[in-house]
Amino acid sequence: MLVLPLDRPQHRILLGLKKTGFGAGRYVGFGGKLEAGETLATAAVRELWEECRLSAKAHHLWYAARLEFLFPANPDWNRTVHVFRLEFWEGEPQESGEIRPQWFDLDALPLNQMWADVPYWLPQVLLGLRPMLRFTYHEDNQTVGRVEELE
Repeated sequence: MLVLPLDRPQHRILLGLKKTGFGAGRYVGFGGKLEAGETLATAAVRELWEECRLSAKAHHLWYAARLEFLFPANPDWNRTVHVFRLEFWEGEPQESGEIRPQWFDLDALPLNQMWADVPYWLPQVLLGLRPMLRFTYHEDNQTVGRVEELE
């Protein structure tokens, strides 16, 4: 799952520069994988805390998107991601060993430093839409070859 903290009054979004692991060197939302016994929402709250020390409540998460990613050249990277918007939390973002949080104006997103699929779905999420999309990446694992709507 992925969490996108939005500060609507200041027209900004919190993203993190991934320092290690999958997506290193790119700006991403905060998230990870489910652990045994977790719901998507409780896992999202846990991951947000672990990665940037923001404290959130599961009932403040707004389900924003379901995204599937296929990497034919590297099937171990295939994944389904559930995206949540978050507009209420406690604390100030702090850097962790995995990620360095940074605020971005909603009109100045670092798209050239994010995954190539982000321009397809993030603007929809910011408008309050709930995209359900499948992305198939080219053999280079960097560029999107195909985008399909999910049923």
